[in-house]
Amino acid sequence: MTNGLSREQVVNGSLLALLLAAPLIAAALDEPFYVSLATRVAILALAGVGLNLALGYGGMVSFGHAAFFGLGGYVAGIAAFHAFEESAFLTWPFTIGGSDQLLVVWTVTALVVALVALAIGAVSLRTSGVYFIMITLAFAQMIYYLAISLPTYGGEDGLSIYLRNQLPMGDSAEPLTFFFVCYGLLLLALFVSARLVASRFGAALQCARMNEVRLATLGIAPFPVKLTAFVLSAVITGIAGALFADLNGFVGPSMLSWHRSGEIMIFVILGGVGRLFGPLAGAALFILLESFVGGFTDRWQLILGAVLLAVVLFARGGLIGLLAGKLRHG
Repeated sequence: MTNGLSREQVVNGSLLALLLAAPLIAAALDEPFYVSLATRVAILALAGVGLNLALGYGGMVSFGHAAFFGLGGYVAGIAAFHAFEESAFLTWPFTIGGSDQLLVVWTVTALVVALVALAIGAVSLRTSGVYFIMITLAFAQMIYYLAISLPTYGGEDGLSIYLRNQLPMGDSAEPLTFFFVCYGLLLLALFVSARLVASRFGAALQCARMNEVRLATLGIAPFPVKLTAFVLSAVITGIAGALFADLNGFVGPSMLSWHRSGEIMIFVILGGVGRLFGPLAGAALFILLESFVGGFTDRWQLILGAVLLAVVLFARGGLIGLLAGKLRHG
């Protein structure tokens, strides 16, 4: 008789296998649309893994993660813009130009998002509950309106990316290659999250979620623990944003809007808050509903709402918990 952990591992492994198999089959059938669809699932799942680290394990209900997702997109877009124009982003005190190298874009994205998240988290984490939610939302809206006010980078119309960012080896413009890049980063993020949660830091983070006073009595200050998790969470989501901009060849203010924050949160809730692979299950279901049900009706979000309501009311542990339970009884 398998135990609960092994059942969930079977579900997790099956999800990874299905995500890997889908684009391979689509490529063999010469269906690039479905390869791009699988890539989108991997990218949005990556964004959800980032939020899950803060929300699921740290209890930080952030409604501003679209700020980090959008910042990642704008870093990729602006880097490609200046590389295409052969112009400099900054000329003083030293010159900074554009770049079409993914490794450079990811590094800059991580630095920019980490600095912004550090500032936002340092203020937001001094509050809790609904105040924390509203402050993170307010910061995200500030960055949203900042993007709108930058006509050089498209303003309200957004910025088209004419120069596809590249890898040192391999053509990232080839759909299947780019999928493998996104899939690999998703695996890395899942591995890092698993290691963090299983570590002493993860234990402290989950203790801070349940009872900050008790953690403080153990001699561990809750604030630095939560701030570190918040920044790491933002960086993962920011990398997903950079990939999303590359996939679409476009970045716009919609990537920074509160609607995007809500979507990322839906991935986590659908899959299971605090479940390592929950964001993957949630993102896959969301994309399937959007792409296939949305092909029949414009009201596909009504069905999404009904599914979300059913998961919240009847599926404790989200889709992952539901599937693991069915496997046990099967």
